[in-house]
Amino acid sequence: MDIKEMLKIADRLIFTKTGKHLDDLQEAVLRGTVQNQKYSKIAEQFNCTEGHVKDIASELWKVLSDVLGEDVSKSNFRSTMQRCRFSNVSSVSSNFAQDFVAIGNINLCPKPLPPPEVAQDRSHQVKNPVSQRNRVFVDDAPDLGNFYDRTEELAILEKWIVQERCRLVALVGISGIGKSAIAVQLLKQIQDKFDCVIWRSLCEKPPLELIQKELIEFLSNQPESELSGSGENKRSQLIEYLRKQRCLIVFDDVHHIFSKGQLAGCYEPGYEDYGLLFKRLGELYHNSCLLLLSWDKPREIVALEDPDKLVRSLQLNGLGIAAREILKEKGLADENKWEELINLYQGNPLWLKIVATLIKDLCGGRVAEFLKYDALFVSEDLKDIFDRQFSRLSDLEKQVMSRLAIENEPISIYQLLNGMQISPSELFKVMQSLGRRCLLEKKENGETIFKLQAVVKQYVKN
Repeated sequence: MDIKEMLKIADRLIFTKTGKHLDDLQEAVLRGTVQNQKYSKIAEQFNCTEGHVKDIASELWKVLSDVLGEDVSKSNFRSTMQRCRFSNVSSVSSNFAQDFVAIGNINLCPKPLPPPEVAQDRSHQVKNPVSQRNRVFVDDAPDLGNFYDRTEELAILEKWIVQERCRLVALVGISGIGKSAIAVQLLKQIQDKFDCVIWRSLCEKPPLELIQKELIEFLSNQPESELSGSGENKRSQLIEYLRKQRCLIVFDDVHHIFSKGQLAGCYEPGYEDYGLLFKRLGELYHNSCLLLLSWDKPREIVALEDPDKLVRSLQLNGLGIAAREILKEKGLADENKWEELINLYQGNPLWLKIVATLIKDLCGGRVAEFLKYDALFVSEDLKDIFDRQFSRLSDLEKQVMSRLAIENEPISIYQLLNGMQISPSELFKVMQSLGRRCLLEKKENGETIFKLQAVVKQYVKN
């Protein structure tokens, strides 16, 4: 939880009590508290006395304590704000509790309260925002705009998670393919099947200890001071709560906890305990589901998934006919050429949005004019996306990708070995890793042959 988020929560609480938002000095006091800044330093910045800063801080602690019904001080401000983030907010104050908005069927955390004179108009808001059952916390979930038809994939995921009650599910796919979009849509469809729904992004690589603590606080409705244990004990506590309650937890951006320059699924030093949590949640009985969204398939999924087990993975591929909606929204011409453009860019929603903008800017929206150029164009925006993904590859993976990029036809592993200084066992590992990163297309033609997607191939060649 970052400072900005803590200050937003504190501001809402202060406004609830006083009808006024934090001023600059009050905000500086709270920010300094989180950053372990001395009051004397804050006083220097605002050209006032240290005593005045202490008085401001004392007033803040008193107001926050009154609103929350517990002692709040400099020493526990951070943990209190983190607990407020996950707590049943209705216990804080009636006004604060009511200030929830709805998007689709998902109840999101509150926006700032309106001025008192308009606070009574809540016809657009949820009557009973948060109850012990069906608590929803999806602050980290992205707002991605329009959703494009994924009927088949949604049906598969709903079957696994709701009907078959899978414990651990991975949704994997290359950057821009729509993993987060389909997960957000899935939550809208199935959230009422769960006691609670939580979405957590791992983009900033939070340590597992913090994630487990936040989840336990949310599921137990207990403050940090009442929780005990660490490491394995916290893991066991979390699993016990997931047995008692029916929860859906989404971990987005899981690839960020994997090491760069290593084969797929190798954890960064200090993040290996995530793998142990995934393994335990896949193996042990509980009533909940953890949904992982990632560029790379986690190794624990590979080891545990089986049609007869409750661990599954789904690789998300490009859009079919639904991709036409993207081109329609962008106002492109030459509908008879849309299918060709969609195939060139593999139905990847993000890639199509980028190239559609390019066609609009440089070709007046005329797809036929753009397709006159033989070379598949990889714009700077697309290059930036690929740079981020390819920076994670090992040196051997990059070598194999370069080799595949010069081939005009799909080739076998045996053919790949020719001209490469690599042993068969090393190549098997590399190909398996690239497959788990969703960077290979595989076909069966008497033997297994491999190739790169056209856009990926063009990027590698350049």
